[in-house]
Amino acid sequence: MLLTITTTYQPATDLGYLLHKNPARLQSLEITGGQAHVFYPEATAERCTAALLLDLDPVGLVRGRGQGDGFALEQYVNDRPYVASSFLSVALSKAFGTAMNGTCKDRPALPAQALPLAITVAVVSAPGPDWPRRLFEPLGYAVETEAYPLDPTQPAWGASPYYTLRLRHEGLRLQDVLTHLYVLLPVLDNDKHYYVDQTEAEKLLHRGGDWLPQHPERGFITRRYLRYLAAMVNPTLARLLEGTEEELPEPEVSTVDSASPREQGQANSAAETASPQAETDETTRGLAESTVQQPKLSLHDQRLQQVAHEIYQLAPKRVLDLGCGEGKLLRLLLRQPKIEFIRGMDVSHQALSRAAQRLHLDELSPRQRARIELIQGSLLYRDERLAGFDAAALVEVIEHLDENRLAALEAVVFAQARPAHVFVTTPNADYNQLFEKLNAGDFRHDDHRFEWTRAEFASWATGVAERHGYQVRLVAMGDEVEGVGAPSQMAVFESI
Repeated sequence: MLLTITTTYQPATDLGYLLHKNPARLQSLEITGGQAHVFYPEATAERCTAALLLDLDPVGLVRGRGQGDGFALEQYVNDRPYVASSFLSVALSKAFGTAMNGTCKDRPALPAQALPLAITVAVVSAPGPDWPRRLFEPLGYAVETEAYPLDPTQPAWGASPYYTLRLRHEGLRLQDVLTHLYVLLPVLDNDKHYYVDQTEAEKLLHRGGDWLPQHPERGFITRRYLRYLAAMVNPTLARLLEGTEEELPEPEVSTVDSASPREQGQANSAAETASPQAETDETTRGLAESTVQQPKLSLHDQRLQQVAHEIYQLAPKRVLDLGCGEGKLLRLLLRQPKIEFIRGMDVSHQALSRAAQRLHLDELSPRQRARIELIQGSLLYRDERLAGFDAAALVEVIEHLDENRLAALEAVVFAQARPAHVFVTTPNADYNQLFEKLNAGDFRHDDHRFEWTRAEFASWATGVAERHGYQVRLVAMGDEVEGVGAPSQMAVFESI
């Protein structure tokens, strides 16, 4: 399968900076079932094209899946090596994850630039010729499809379900294009090569939260993306519609919106083993359940619940959420009437706007509205607005800073603001060895600047406590595994 992205933005070779891939080099990476290759067929100041080519082994894809999964000749007769699918989404995330996150170290302002872009995907599988348009046109794309017959020598057999897809947009961020492809290509294909659990719902909310609530086909997209699992589909749609005036629609039945025979067979088979990195689609999977159960909380939600519980136990009056993002912890804190005032701070104006929408700030009563304030600011600079609080939370924040800037954060939070209690969480690097697709030394997210072992985190936390008059205890977050600990770790600081 082949994906190409072309721009005529001047200079067009800025595409290489955005994708973090040098136009002069061929780059290859391993993915489940084969390899992905990134190269540039053309790269001039006037026009630049980046190509992502997947080379999959059709026999390797079905080897080891057990008997009764598919038909006898599936390893010889299947479309997986050439149809754009969840394999391509995984490759997009692995090859262009930094670009998908809107990060460009060399040109920080470039990811926000709207570009003229042309995208070609060869080929997609779709339930009908109109579906690529129904999915991409509401996002502002001009859509062209080129259909293919089942067999050119047998016209009576009719058309195949395969199309070359061409998209054009006169002005869109590359980050948005990659996100749209990441979500919608598996939706068109109506299949996934790994078992779907609650992690997929979190990915859909993360990648589609900014545009999917307004999409006229959001129900179709959500059902297909989550493989028709009602226990996940309905709650995910409800969360997508938070902050809008629309209500959750009733479940629909469609002749094209149903699980494929391949998916029905896979539902009873052992799921493939892959990586649980947040920026890839492959997660270590168990066996599919014969009955649908309520999904477990994601690791992120478990962290938030644990931090919120720790804060509740203190019965604080004033609480800070530093690096509040889209306001998930703020929402939990607002439910506690004994907390009189909550202030959330983030460096991102976009994240704060999203938090305001999710928290329905404009709909709160005057009394409730007075309990919460969102402010924009940086943890690297002294800020009088951070003083006078009983508790402060930094949930998965420090690893997004360069290590040499932690001293500045330490001075701002512990020396100047000096909350009575501080809660700091961060990934546990010891646990990373359990992620089979995470190479030694790699981080879980592209925008992490470091990840600490339990010993490194303990050393930092102890030093901070000693330097600023706090006592500290360390808490494991998530299920612990002997020898490596839990996925995340928390330091709870209390002023002496």
